Amino acid sequence: MEDTAVEDAEVSGAAEFAPALVAAHPHGNSVAVAIGPELRVFDLKAGCPVSLSDDCGGRSHSDAIRAICFSASGALFASAGDDKLVKVWKTDSWRCIRTITSEKRVSAVAISNDDLYVTFADKFGVVWLVTLGEDGKEQVSVDNKPVSILGHYCSIITSMKFSPDGRFIATADRDFKIRVTLFPKNPLKGAHEIQSFCLGHTDFVSCIAFTSMSENQSFLISGGGDSTVRLWDYINGCLLDTCQIRDKMGELLEPNETDDSNLAIADICPSNDGSLVAVAIQSFNGVMLLACDLVGKKLSFLKMITMEKSYIPTSLASSFSSELLWTIMGASNMPNQASSQLLTRLRLIPHLQRDVLSSDNVPAILEDSEVPHGEKLLLALQGSLDISKQEEVLASVLAALKVSMHKMLVKKHYSEERREQRKRGRNDKKIKN
Repeated sequence: MEDTAVEDAEVSGAAEFAPALVAAHPHGNSVAVAIGPELRVFDLKAGCPVSLSDDCGGRSHSDAIRAICFSASGALFASAGDDKLVKVWKTDSWRCIRTITSEKRVSAVAISNDDLYVTFADKFGVVWLVTLGEDGKEQVSVDNKPVSILGHYCSIITSMKFSPDGRFIATADRDFKIRVTLFPKNPLKGAHEIQSFCLGHTDFVSCIAFTSMSENQSFLISGGGDSTVRLWDYINGCLLDTCQIRDKMGELLEPNETDDSNLAIADICPSNDGSLVAVAIQSFNGVMLLACDLVGKKLSFLKMITMEKSYIPTSLASSFSSELLWTIMGASNMPNQASSQLLTRLRLIPHLQRDVLSSDNVPAILEDSEVPHGEKLLLALQGSLDISKQEEVLASVLAALKVSMHKMLVKKHYSEERREQRKRGRNDKKIKN
């Protein structure tokens, strides 16, 4: 990328673009949405919005939240982002039990399967770990500072997940790599044993997810800026299959929208039984469904679920106990965007299960009146029920979505003079602070 193009992106704020995120409780108890610094949670069992509380005296999020996740048990939830904060919440009370301060902005977060540790990755590609105490119940001392356990050598980590059995932690970065590391019994001493590298993407890796057909065998799925979704034997670092998204999208998009920079994979979400993978694509107003044959180790195109032209999902989520696929559209850090404009739009797709494989029918998108808890849920998570107001706010989001991921993740190349200017700027900020 030319220097002038990069500087234009910085001025316009495109490099800071922060997509809205959605996460579903593994047992279907709640759903969480992050938009800008706001974390919105809805209790699906009680049918009401959740009031978050913070008893640990930490600061609230003050900048864009870049990563959210539930723990495998559903007992804990973590949020992290540009304000360099990582906050850990107990989901039975939605009380914040830990606020951790990172030295750099945070790009990914994950909670170990035993709920004992939270890991987060900063913008320099370093993964840090903090002990939470037994099952996240105990308040730990102030001197329990983050410990670095592994690194990607100055490459932004875009996604981080624990394997279903908790033995491995997978990290993906913008330099086309996926690293699978053995998660040690005593991770405070570092995670130094690399199990494998999954190499094959030709552009940044934007998202990873584990999927399994049994307790004893699981696979890794990844999506990236090269417009591919890939299936991996992550234990051995072997690429099993690749699905070229571009080939299918050419039938739906304009010719100028079908290059790889417009078809980056925004998110992926496997179904509970591992037979399907839902894919969100940067320029596509809908979701692509892939059939995932874990026995034959194959990925194949299945169906397109098309939504209204103005709706491009930025994040996907589902839970173990539900067949609902949650999709969301929205963004913060847009130029001239006021805090009152932090609106999102939710779309839910039912019946994300194996039956879709043998049916010619495309799953229907739920109408707002069909969404669980209806307007109460939509108002709490979207920020508004006013369709015209939503469309006005999301119109600017729509334009930015088509180029956002590459502007965020493609590696920027600066001239020597520009690098020196940036370095002086960073040093001046340190002196002022």
